Formats: sequence, C-alpha cells, structure tokens
Amino acid sequence: MQMTDLLAKKRDGGALSTEEIEFMIRGYTRGEIPDYQMSAMCMAILLRGMDERETLDLTMSMMHSGETLDLSPIHGVKADKHSTGGVGDKTSLILCPMVAATGLKIAKMSGRGLGHTGGTIDKLESFSGFSTAISEETFFRNVNDIGIAIMGQTADLVPADKKIYALRDVTGTVPSIPLIVSSIMSKKLASGADVIVLDVKCGDGAFMKTEAQAAELARGLTRIGRLAGRKCAAVITDMDQPLGYAVGNAVEVKEAIAVLRGEEKGDLLELCLTLGACMMVEAGTEWSVEEAKLALMQTIEDGSALAKLAQLVRAQGGDARAVYDTSLLPQAKVTLEVPSEKEGYVNRIHAEKVGLISMHLGGGRATKESSIDLSVGVVLHKKVGDAVQSGESLATIHASSSEKAQEAARMLLECFEFSAEPVTRPAFIKQIIR
Repeated sequence: MQMTDLLAKKRDGGALSTEEIEFMIRGYTRGEIPDYQMSAMCMAILLRGMDERETLDLTMSMMHSGETLDLSPIHGVKADKHSTGGVGDKTSLILCPMVAATGLKIAKMSGRGLGHTGGTIDKLESFSGFSTAISEETFFRNVNDIGIAIMGQTADLVPADKKIYALRDVTGTVPSIPLIVSSIMSKKLASGADVIVLDVKCGDGAFMKTEAQAAELARGLTRIGRLAGRKCAAVITDMDQPLGYAVGNAVEVKEAIAVLRGEEKGDLLELCLTLGACMMVEAGTEWSVEEAKLALMQTIEDGSALAKLAQLVRAQGGDARAVYDTSLLPQAKVTLEVPSEKEGYVNRIHAEKVGLISMHLGGGRATKESSIDLSVGVVLHKKVGDAVQSGESLATIHASSSEKAQEAARMLLECFEFSAEPVTRPAFIKQIIR
C-alpha cells in the first residue's frame, strides 16, 4: 500500500477503505508518512469530502493512535461535555457542578485556551493551587468519591490529532467537516465517557459562522458518537455576542460563581440547564427534559451545586475559600469604565473582537507557549437589545496597567453597534440535535 495511491484515489473522489485509513493514520503517527503527503490528503478531504463510514473509520483510527482512558473503575454512568469554542464560555464551571450535584458522574478532560477562545483549565487555575495535572488513579477516586473531576489531556492521548491539526492550521484545511468531526470525537471517545454532550457555537465569535454550518457539524458529531457506541446530543447556540457578561479568566470564574449562587440568570444559565438536561436524559435517568431542568435549578437553590464546585476545587489542590469569597481570586491592578459615546439600543457586539481584546490584555494566548494573566479581561454591562444612554458604562476593563486599559477601552467602543429603534434579541438556543 502506498500513500501516493491513496492521494490519487481521494483526489478523484473515491472513498478510502478502512484498511487504507488505518494505514495512513498509523504511518503518519509513526513518522513514516511525511507532512507534505498528509497535507495533500487533508486538502483532498476538504475538497472531496468523506462519507459517514470513512469519517467513522478516520475517527476510530485517530482515537486508537495512542492511549485511551478506561473509565471502568468509576461506578455508574460517566458524562462529559465539549464546546466548539467561543468568547466568554465558562459553561463547564457551572454545568459540571450542577450535574454532579444531581448524582450523575462527571469525568471530564479539558484543555487550555488559544487565541480569542478561553480554556477551562486556565479559568480553574484562578483558584490558587488548583491543578488538572492529576494521575488517573486520583481522577477515578475523585469521580467516585465526590462525583466530579477535571483533568488535562495527556500527551499520549490521540497523538494523530495533534500532528494533523498542526498541519491543518497552516495549510488552509481547518474548515473540513470530516476533519473537524474526527478531531473532536477522537479525543472525546478516547476520554472514555458514556455520555457526550456537545455545545456547538455559531456566529461572529465561533468557528462556524452560520447556523447551517453548525447544524451540519452537530449532526456529524452526534452521528459518529452514536455509531461508536456512545450516547450523544448537541445543542447549537448563538455566539454573535459573548456568552454571559465576563470575558477573561478570573472574571469569568466570578460570573460562574454568581450563577451558581442564583444571583444571575440569562443566556448562560439557560445554556447550562439545556446542556445538563440533555446529559441527564441521555444518561438514562427517568426525568424528562423539563424535569431535569427543575432538578438542576434545585441544585442552585439549595446550594449543592456551589458546594460541589468547592469540593472539586479542594480535591484538586485549590483554595476552595475563593468559591465563597471571590475577592481571593486574582484581581487586576487597574479597572476602567468604558462610557458609551452613543445612545440607542445595542444592535450587535462583535464577539470575536471582544475576545481578542481580552487576549491583548494578557488573558489569552497567541501561541501555546504564551503565558497569561488570570486577572485581566472585560466585563460587559450591556448586551444586544439593551437600551444605552450616552455616557452610560458599556463595560469595565480589568487590566495590568492604565495604558493597556485605555487602549482596550478604545478597541471595545468599536465592538458595539447601535440602532435608534428597539432591537429584538435573537434566539439563543438555535437547535437541539439528539
């Protein structure tokens, strides 16, 4: 079998066999197939596509390119969640404790942020001492004992995806649905959870810019997950403005805690309730979607979800006092209000630009090697549909210096668009695919 034959076959629109895909992934992971040939294959897949069987074979071959996590030492049904990335996405900090407080086990692998999208691990490290670099034994024990644990992806998990994604990023082949599906699902399947719920973003701050693109991806993800023997559901959500109000790390943790305290409602809580209900229904609980949402709300009302977050932080070496006293979280040296220069109704907030402002303040990474400042970010005071008076604060900038704060304020004013007439807020939950 030769890679050149596989390239010609896919170039001409043919379907690769299971054996050919296994040969390709195995050879590339071992370094036997050069980057230039795999780059050509990625472009051929982008242009010619893959059918469902090919996509499943690619996903499974990538999944088995390294270690997989066997969660059998954990009792009961194990659930995990994945987001395709967005701005202000602190969902896991709220969703996972809520679901765990109902009794469903959360065994989650998370990553760090890159570019304008944040990472769950970075946010959790706002709790002094918190670490996701825990052993499998500690991971299993914590899930069994307190119902929840979050660990970082190991170096040996799906090495094929690491190599192929690096190529796609520099060869213009990122927007291929089969390659995106195999990248996401190979990692989720290798992580071992029985139930996988996917938050697929669409809009300005997301990779998928339209609902149609997001729906195509969501259908591909859930179909491959089910063919691989897992319970899957996907929720398509709006990312034409940041999720919630805070964008950064510690500022997002503070907002997540406010939601768990019952102090904040809105799109962020709506998303967590929807994702959580999908998780619980797919896990085989006897609740309907509405009953599951009521059970999740009860964990906020009785304080058990907030207590579960504190248990998670404490179990992984963090200072759990910050769950109840957010002044112990990293605090920016400078805060600056951003007064509106216009009046009217907020018509649009460019989510990606807001994310980039947080990154430029130091809250995100330009490269994987970049260090970040956990204290900086942006806290919005107005969202789409809100009325604004001239001089009223649109947001608060949290920065390490006055100069950076002033620059961020100027940039933020360009993120807002206004209408003279009242604006109807678009539906936040677009579709649920099960």
